[in-house]
Amino acid sequence: SGPKGELPSEAGVIPRAVKQIFDNLESQHADYRVKVTFLELYNEEITDLLTPEELTKVTLEEKQKKQLALMEDGKGGVLVRGLEEEIVTSANEIFALLERGSAKRRTSETLLNKQSSRSHSLFSITIHIKESTPEGEELIKCGKLNLVDLAGSENISRSGAREGRAREAGEINKSLLTLGRCITALVEHLGHVPYRDSKLTRLLRDSLGGRTKTCIIATVSPAVHCLEETLSTLDYAHRAKNIRNKPEVNQKVTKQTLIKDLYGEIDRLKAEVYAAREKNGVYIPKERYYKEESERKAMADQIEQMGTTLETGQKQMEELLEKYDVQVRQSSDLSCQLEASEKNLDKTSILLVNTKEELKKSRNALKERDYIIAEQKKAENALTHQACLLRSDLEKSLQDNALLFSKIVREDKLNAENRLVVNSFQADLTSKIGGLCNTVATSMSQQDQHLQSVERLCTTFLDFHEKSVSALREKVATSRAAYISHVEAVQYVVRLHMACNNAGLEEITSSASDNACSIKQFLATESGKANSIFGDLQSTITSHQGEMALFAKELRERFHACIDHTNESSAFILGLLNKLEEKSDRLETHEKQFHTVQEKNISEFQKVNEEQSKLEAQKLVADMTSLVSEHMSRQKELVDGRLVGLRGSTVENKAFVDEYTSSMAGIANDAKRKWEEFSKQAENDAKDGADFTAAKHCHMELLHKQSTSTAEAASKHQKQIHDTVNEMFSKHVSAVELYIRNASESNDQHAIEIDFARTAAEEAVKQNSEDILRHFESMSEQEKDSVAEIRAVVDSSADALQKLRSDHSGKATEIEEQAQNTFQQWYLDYEPSGTTPTKCEVEVPSKVKIEELRAMPMESLVEDYREKHPYEALSSPSTEQKLSSADQLMPRPPLTQLN
Repeated sequence: SGPKGELPSEAGVIPRAVKQIFDNLESQHADYRVKVTFLELYNEEITDLLTPEELTKVTLEEKQKKQLALMEDGKGGVLVRGLEEEIVTSANEIFALLERGSAKRRTSETLLNKQSSRSHSLFSITIHIKESTPEGEELIKCGKLNLVDLAGSENISRSGAREGRAREAGEINKSLLTLGRCITALVEHLGHVPYRDSKLTRLLRDSLGGRTKTCIIATVSPAVHCLEETLSTLDYAHRAKNIRNKPEVNQKVTKQTLIKDLYGEIDRLKAEVYAAREKNGVYIPKERYYKEESERKAMADQIEQMGTTLETGQKQMEELLEKYDVQVRQSSDLSCQLEASEKNLDKTSILLVNTKEELKKSRNALKERDYIIAEQKKAENALTHQACLLRSDLEKSLQDNALLFSKIVREDKLNAENRLVVNSFQADLTSKIGGLCNTVATSMSQQDQHLQSVERLCTTFLDFHEKSVSALREKVATSRAAYISHVEAVQYVVRLHMACNNAGLEEITSSASDNACSIKQFLATESGKANSIFGDLQSTITSHQGEMALFAKELRERFHACIDHTNESSAFILGLLNKLEEKSDRLETHEKQFHTVQEKNISEFQKVNEEQSKLEAQKLVADMTSLVSEHMSRQKELVDGRLVGLRGSTVENKAFVDEYTSSMAGIANDAKRKWEEFSKQAENDAKDGADFTAAKHCHMELLHKQSTSTAEAASKHQKQIHDTVNEMFSKHVSAVELYIRNASESNDQHAIEIDFARTAAEEAVKQNSEDILRHFESMSEQEKDSVAEIRAVVDSSADALQKLRSDHSGKATEIEEQAQNTFQQWYLDYEPSGTTPTKCEVEVPSKVKIEELRAMPMESLVEDYREKHPYEALSSPSTEQKLSSADQLMPRPPLTQLN
């Protein structure tokens, strides 16, 4: 393993499996114990590879006595008697045991493999893990891993095995054949699986058909001469893959069960030791002796069968050996013929290779010369083509210069005419904006006068209404006091009448007292009703007064809001006019600056162009061929740069004028829209004020009607009281007429007094009611007059606003039309003539590129060709292909043409 316990990349399956086992055990922190065994199956004999080396040498006979035997464990499994078990604690210990055991395995050299395994090996790992249940009981979980290394099947005729090696190969093939038959029987689900035909299959019985998981890894060779062995091995692995086991989880054994099994094993060993100590002819227990005798009989029968089979096989083997000798003699003759043919072939191949080399050199020399001629022709054509292109570009550049100068003259003339149009439009716009400002200022003064008159009328109306309400309150209080005094007078007369008649009406005291109580109760009830009626009247008048005050406050707020809105609109319009003046001034300044800059650029361009033309003419005379391209490029760049600058300044000027035109039109539209909104808002406010005044007037009339109805109800209720009292007294007089004849005169007198008091109360209530009605009528007439005056003022203000809106809209429309006519009809745009040349990219080759057009020297061309076409062997040595490839060579021009 590596420095950190990591396995190298070439590690096999067994080291990786061992490392993973210990990694899992350490990660689980389990209490475990691991035991390993390592055995070898050589010529159907089992050898323990972990037996320690003995100090003394033993003879071959003693080694043969130590051969291990397979035993049945009584549970369907197989165990090896006397096999050494090693307890390990880490993966490194297992690796050491593997190295020690592998060193003892038998290997030998064959014609196919220098270290061919001559035996099978089985490395077993047994793991015991101790676990504890929640109840404190200890459980032992046992698991086992068998790692088997099978020797490969061997073809004796190809491997060259003789004598002992042939016997080893036969035993290997026999055990593998038996394993193959067991696999076939398991795949086809046959009733009998021949496990007992070989020790290898007996050892692998649990792995093949038991309750374990099995994986087979086949090692094959990619070489063609091993095709038969590869196909056989793959078929073998494919059949083993089709085996379907039923794996089960390892059974957990309690500690007591394990101890019980160990005690049984100890008893069995004690019995064997006792029998050996007695030495009475049988050294093992009788049960085991009988069991081994039965197994021995079965083995004897099997040996007889195998002997018969062996005799048959030996006869077949002799026949095959005879055939093999014949084939060996034939193969020796053929090998001699093959050696002679190979020698002739080698000579012919050497001659063919030399011929190919000579032909290759000749072809390369011809291709090099053809390549040089083609490159020189290509360079000559490129130089001629480049000269023609330079001449055509020079002529086109001279034509473009003339057309560009004519375009500059046309643009100067167009800018002068546009400047005059802009100046005249600025003067007209200034005069019309001044008239619009005067109209707006006059309208604002008229609106202020209207608002002051409306506020004055509202104040007068509110003062009058407050005085009327206070007078009405005083009259209602007087009426209520008079009514209460009359009621108290009637009550006083009744009490006086009752006191005068008490002496004469003793026999009817009960009835009279009852009647008096009922009358008193009735009068108190009716008095309460009258007080509630007058209280309702008082609350109605109070609410009326509050409504009037609220109406006056809301009307005052509406007029103040109208004044603020008017001031805000006026300020906005004045701001827009100031912005228009600033925009006009900036437009005039920009126009002057643009004209000055453009004239300066044109004069500078003319001077620079004249100087540059003189210098270029002198240089062109000196070196016409090399500087044509440079002159064209500089002349083109100079003209293009100046024209781009002029065109950019013209476009910027036009964009600036268009921007200011659109901004002024936008400002005019904003002013028009703002003024229309203001007019609509003022008109809506006036209508809302008139509607609000009319609604409040209707509400006041309703309150007046309610007060009148309340007064009439009070009068009717007073009459009802009088009628009720008369009716009660008439009933009382009729009921006691026989008993009060002596008091009739007194009753008449009291009735007269009561009638007089009633009449006085009715007249007072009637007088007060008429005064209240007259006062309400006068208040209603005064309110109607005030509302009419306010409505007249509002209507006149609305008419003035409507007129101002129409005037302002007309002037704004006129300004907009004039701006549109000025910049659409009189302001001229540049119309392309179609003759101005467009900007085009001229690819002027540099001096380096012109130098590159020359053909390279002969030596450089040869080196370049050899780099692109490396020396290669000919693909075919036939004479026909030589002729055809020679015919396909590129035809060469005569050498005189190059000179």
